[in-house]
Amino acid sequence: MALSAALLAVAGDLTQRIHDGVVARGFADIRPAHGFAFARLAPGGATVTELAAHLGVTKQAASQLVDEIVRRGYAERRPHPEDARARLVVLTEQGWACTRAAEASAAEVVGAWVELLGEGEVRALRERLTRIAPYGPIRPAW
Repeated sequence: MALSAALLAVAGDLTQRIHDGVVARGFADIRPAHGFAFARLAPGGATVTELAAHLGVTKQAASQLVDEIVRRGYAERRPHPEDARARLVVLTEQGWACTRAAEASAAEVVGAWVELLGEGEVRALRERLTRIAPYGPIRPAW
């Protein structure tokens, strides 16, 4: 398998296993795309425009995704503290709980890698991948 194909396979497997763990922890109404949005919203919220840029989608698509996660109780819209025309989308407690479930699921997956490869190999892998793509963003490959 080519390196590029192996990396894509690992990324797809990781995404699926995190999603499966999130569903198993009681968040069955979430899709992987929501998790990628949560990753951008978690630090301090974002506007729909910022979220669209992060996800690599149109503002209309990001707005539909925000409508979905707001309707399901994972996020809410608030007045933007610096721009009266904009709305800030932030995670609710339910959104934070789902984010913690995703982090726990990811830790389980990486734990399995440590068992398979050893801690030193996984640490070296992380360091090398970080050199290749140091800033992300973490977003789906639509």
